[in-house]
Amino acid sequence: MLDLVRLSRKTLFPPGGKDLYRHIARLTDMSPGQEVLVAACGSGVTIQYFVQELEVVGSATDFAEEIIAAAEKRVQAAGMSHHLHFQAAPLDRLPYRDSVFDIAIGELALTARVDPEAAVQELVRVTKPGGMVVLIQLVWTAPVPAERQEILIDHLGTRPLMLVEWKKLLRESGVVDFHVEDWSDAETAFRPQVKMPFPVFAELFTLWERLLILLRAWAHWGWRGVGGALAREREVHRLLTDERLVGLALIKGVKWKAADVGAQAERAGTLGAAATAGSAQASGAGGAGGAGLAERISRERYGAGHAIGGG
Repeated sequence: MLDLVRLSRKTLFPPGGKDLYRHIARLTDMSPGQEVLVAACGSGVTIQYFVQELEVVGSATDFAEEIIAAAEKRVQAAGMSHHLHFQAAPLDRLPYRDSVFDIAIGELALTARVDPEAAVQELVRVTKPGGMVVLIQLVWTAPVPAERQEILIDHLGTRPLMLVEWKKLLRESGVVDFHVEDWSDAETAFRPQVKMPFPVFAELFTLWERLLILLRAWAHWGWRGVGGALAREREVHRLLTDERLVGLALIKGVKWKAADVGAQAERAGTLGAAATAGSAQASGAGGAGGAGLAERISRERYGAGHAIGGG
């Protein structure tokens, strides 16, 4: 299901909708000028929302190169490319330096292709000490037999974990001060109308949109793969909505300020030498202009010598 939705060119908010992401902005005290990352960004609609509404400096990454290319085109057409940058990369090897982002958000497909532990560690690594780490993830709401787990995982396109398992991964990566909310389907003060987080495929798109998505899916997996996915949908939807085996959780924490001390100590000699060389170059350059905003952001995020837009 997640793979089919991601193949759509319709800019849909993930489960939870705009209300969830507006709430994330409030929970994290998101403000203009902050560096914000969304990992497993899909079409990029959520990071675009943060940039437009809160004037943050946005970065987004996803493992699917074609999805990233489409998101870049949309952002360029909207004239936002100076404030929002996309990168295609494996989510267990994020293309950013340590301690870059004030807020890092991991969306549903964070563990679609990689080990959850590695993905969470990477998300924490690129967050500044004292910065916020937010997961929007699927959670098992009850013990589920292995056979049924695999059916649901195959359909969803990502791997749910128990809530305690997500918190354990974050804690072991250096995250503390957890705040957890259930966004499965309950009414809340900031979401007055109940919205099921797992609508069926037919409810999300028009007939023409569904046909276009299925054609793109056929190009990826062939008719056998597409037919199998659609044949399972009704049964899986029953498991999700009637038996409520999977829920949607918001998990927020703070990267412990001492989490990077060991890594910083190991790199101290190398970074010290690099800083000395950089200072000498800067002194020689004097007031001769310097790099523009885009080049400066690229160096800070990716390291020296990284070209903007590179993979």
